[in-house]
Amino acid sequence: MEKYVKLLATSSYLPGQPIKFDDINEYLGPFTNAPKKIKQWTERIQPIMKEMLGIEYCYYAFDNKTRTFPEDNLTLSVKAAEKALAEAGLEAKDIDLLIYGGAYSHQLPPLSTRIQEALGIERCGEFHIHSNCTSVYKGLKLAHSLLKTGEYKNALVVSSIVVSSCFIPEFYNQEKITKEDIFLRWYLCDGAGAFVLSAEDEKDHGFYLENTYVESSGGKKMSAMCNDYPYLWNNPLLDYENCAHHIRQLYLNELKDHALEENGKTIFYNALKRMLDSQHIDLSSLRYFVVNMPSRAVRDYITQECTEFFIDLNKFYSAIEDVGYAGPPAAIISMDILLKNHTFQNNDLIFSFVMEVSKYMQGGFTLRYIE
Repeated sequence: MEKYVKLLATSSYLPGQPIKFDDINEYLGPFTNAPKKIKQWTERIQPIMKEMLGIEYCYYAFDNKTRTFPEDNLTLSVKAAEKALAEAGLEAKDIDLLIYGGAYSHQLPPLSTRIQEALGIERCGEFHIHSNCTSVYKGLKLAHSLLKTGEYKNALVVSSIVVSSCFIPEFYNQEKITKEDIFLRWYLCDGAGAFVLSAEDEKDHGFYLENTYVESSGGKKMSAMCNDYPYLWNNPLLDYENCAHHIRQLYLNELKDHALEENGKTIFYNALKRMLDSQHIDLSSLRYFVVNMPSRAVRDYITQECTEFFIDLNKFYSAIEDVGYAGPPAAIISMDILLKNHTFQNNDLIFSFVMEVSKYMQGGFTLRYIE
């Protein structure tokens, strides 16, 4: 008999103190060795990015006084996981399925096993998903499928990002730096989040994971966000000299052209329609629709598109303005803030959806509240 998947707890962990968007350049540090035009552009673009992104505050695991990182992806993940477990009333040993979803990792062993070790879980099913902003959605898809079968009882889905390490001046080969190399400096910040889910025979009071969906639409599209690392281990000095480690993204106007499909709609819109149609989702009880995208300009564009699904504008939700966009864990962080700061009625539906731009991967999930 198929199980119901209950959301027992959510958590978020935001490192350090909130940093005003206006202070990002000063906090992360100036590019002292970059070409003059790049240094001037960096100062000029910050207020423009603030208007476009609509972010007031963000968080970093970076200490600009010591120029060090007191936190990393492991410590952030463990702190978020411990908070979620405490809220769920479970001990780490109760987890038999652990899934980590993140943006990028080249460490051995995988971070999922390091989290397992740090939490003191002797044995569990374990997955490490590297899929940028869709990582959490893929982790939830996997947990949903495995919990429904009854193969596992309690799942921990955790995500983290310390992307500020890619944005400090010390990271770059500054003499060869380009605008595309630092464009993401204002888009992303650090953070972590965790979900605890359980397989249940019956529904009682709480939130239940109903739908999960993932797809990739970039098979015939050029990547809009990437680095130039080869698909093998390479000489780190050569990678630095060639700027292979720089993370590049297209400008917003170029990105818009890439994100539109033949019907004139965005990839986001078309992917969402496929999810709605394939899983026969009824939006009549929709309470909140979380558009998990870092740019206010993009969110506004997408929300206007999505009104064609008869979604009222007052049902769109974002927590990004107050805490920044933390990439993969942003889906969890937004959901944690939403669930902890709002009340819900029986049968309310919450929907979260994302479009990732490195290769146009999409993901979505729904939660149903039962009194």
